[in-house]
Amino acid sequence: MRRIPPHRIPLRALPLCAAAFLLTSCGWTDDGPSVAPPAAPIGVTAEAGSSSTVHVMWNRPGPGAEVEGYSVYQGEKLVKELPGEQYMVDISGLKPSASYSFTVRARDDRGTLGPRSRAVKVTTPRFKKADKKPPTVPGELKGDARGARSALLTWKSSTDDQAVASYDIYQSGTKIHSAGAKATRTVVTGLRPGTDYTFTVKARDASDNSSAASNALRLTTAEGAADARGTAPTEFEAVSREEDGSYHIDLSWNPPETDGVVMQYRIQLNREQTTSLVWGGNPPKGRAKHSFYADREKGVTYRVRIQAMLPDGTFGEYSPERVVVTGEAPKR
Repeated sequence: MRRIPPHRIPLRALPLCAAAFLLTSCGWTDDGPSVAPPAAPIGVTAEAGSSSTVHVMWNRPGPGAEVEGYSVYQGEKLVKELPGEQYMVDISGLKPSASYSFTVRARDDRGTLGPRSRAVKVTTPRFKKADKKPPTVPGELKGDARGARSALLTWKSSTDDQAVASYDIYQSGTKIHSAGAKATRTVVTGLRPGTDYTFTVKARDASDNSSAASNALRLTTAEGAADARGTAPTEFEAVSREEDGSYHIDLSWNPPETDGVVMQYRIQLNREQTTSLVWGGNPPKGRAKHSFYADREKGVTYRVRIQAMLPDGTFGEYSPERVVVTGEAPKR
């Protein structure tokens, strides 16, 4: 068996590529070079928190992206303007048993709005006028920091005389996230390294009755900003497959547990970044899969691993590395 480096673009092709890029991507206005507007936010989700509220979330852009703020639309109506560091919001004042559609646009420091995200639809539950009794308090809130930027929270479910609609997560008394009616755990991302945090959880029903707060959970994130423990894709597998005289590598994995939707991954071959995988629409539920061409020769060794872009715009921990030899069974 022999090991080869990832495929590279020949150096002689670079000047032509660079020239083509400059001709097609650069513009000029009277005020100077033109600046492209921000890209459309990805990973947008909407979930009813009660009969009159919806929790809308989206992913922050990746490192280096310039976003000053976000605009949230209910249909064609602008309903919220938010700063760039915020990537979730509750929309209130909605009608029970009604369907709504939400989109999000990013805004740069020049006030330029990018295109709308894909629309997400949600239906609020029915309101029950006689229901004035709040759910029971969520029990036994526990958790721990996952490295420097995230934390895992778990709790025991609440009960309600009608039904629990959602769980609201609070950080030092300020609501920061909502989880679904059946949730008993969530991951909070976007935390700061070496920082003390206090979390509580409240249950809410469809009539907007909220329980008292759970016990307070206090934790401290790790000091190192690069510490991303607990954010790697899990059960990562890589297998060689032959098709029409060529060898392909089939990847499969479970997305990391986060407080949003993972829309992008980076794939490394032999410890060099080879490509980025971005879901164009909704990412697959459960186990994800991806295949790519590797080589025409049998016996070529590749070392493969992946990492996810988290909803807070940072990249998580790499998966365990898998060794793949074209034409042979997978090795660990």
